[in-house]
Amino acid sequence: MVRNVASLVLVATVAAVLAAGDVPARAGGRPKLEVVGGNVAKAGEFPWVVRLSMGCGGALTAPRVVLTAGHCVGPTGPNDRITVTAGVTDLKAKNAVTARSVEVVRAAEFQTETRGDDWAVVKLDRVLSLPTLALVPDASGDQGQVTVMGWGQTREGSLRQERRLHYATVPTIPDAVCARSYLPAKVVLVQEESICAGRHGVDTCQGDSGGPMVRRGRDGRWAQVGIVSWGLGCARDAYPGVYTQISRFRTVILAATRALS
Repeated sequence: MVRNVASLVLVATVAAVLAAGDVPARAGGRPKLEVVGGNVAKAGEFPWVVRLSMGCGGALTAPRVVLTAGHCVGPTGPNDRITVTAGVTDLKAKNAVTARSVEVVRAAEFQTETRGDDWAVVKLDRVLSLPTLALVPDASGDQGQVTVMGWGQTREGSLRQERRLHYATVPTIPDAVCARSYLPAKVVLVQEESICAGRHGVDTCQGDSGGPMVRRGRDGRWAQVGIVSWGLGCARDAYPGVYTQISRFRTVILAATRALS
């Protein structure tokens, strides 16, 4: 499923396969339903992460532009339907900053989250006086330990998303290994546009779509490596989380950001 409101295309495909008995819910048996591992972010931590009103995350890539997942938003064009909550880790905090969308640019080749090109930028109705998150300069940082975050569900099957931002550090998983994991579910990984990550009991979940995958550079600053995109269930050992690979789209994302700034 995608990691906001479930995609009918992907859910229908996976449900059909599961119903046929071809795919174990996870390696060794039943789905993992316990809390997805992670920590509650402190106030002021990750100041560039934002929450979108449709139930997705995002990051300020410019003072007036949010980078998120393509499946979270509509097609390119005017859009005033998204409310952005920023500047806080607790969505109920009194000092939360809000803004509204005015325009969306979604990847021209986007079809569905599993087919790649799952990114979009959202122009806000005003500049936010908050830190912005840089994009990784190249693919050299696409492997290793990364940090993922969001306000989504903390366990698969939960009926609610979270008020407070949660984050976790997970290792990336080689594309070939990840691709083989999803073959039983009849989902083909677009390897050249994806990063897979996760570890036992730790994963992003529904409501985390569009949020940033980040890592610290040698200068100690955070940079965005990926965008939460999709996965089968949450924290199932057999199915890693899948993220849009920023280095693959960096040039076009920056061009779209400049056009909206």
